[in-house]
Amino acid sequence: MEGRVTALSLSREKGVPKENVPEVRIVRGYGVEGDAHGGPWHRQVSFLDTATLEYMRRILGREVRPGELAENVTVDLDLSQVKVGDQILAGECLFEVTQIGKKCHSGCAIFQRVGRCEMRNRGVFTRVLKGGVLRVGDPVKILRREKT
Repeated sequence: MEGRVTALSLSREKGVPKENVPEVRIVRGYGVEGDAHGGPWHRQVSFLDTATLEYMRRILGREVRPGELAENVTVDLDLSQVKVGDQILAGECLFEVTQIGKKCHSGCAIFQRVGRCEMRNRGVFTRVLKGGVLRVGDPVKILRREKT
């Protein structure tokens, strides 16, 4: 499976909407440089596919811009079959999938702003194995984990 990075987003503070940027620096063991959600944990960089944004547009009856659901990387690649342990090669950066979806809570800033949060079902969370510069338009490929 191959596609492209369609948007990159970051927020310097938690709870505020992410801003779209043309490129980001991905830091191994941290995530997106300057993003408030980075750090030495298992959800360093979040991915969402454009199909989810289109789904949200139909549900809400309005445009949902990339980054509005707090994802860092939006791709035009179907992420619905990605599994924990798979890797994502995006540009020169390599990510390992650590979690699919997340628990939503009543104080969720996304839910309060948007009225619904599909990161709980469709968000793909990763840790950085290899950093570098990631740009809008870079190729994206899913590397399946070997079954043992």
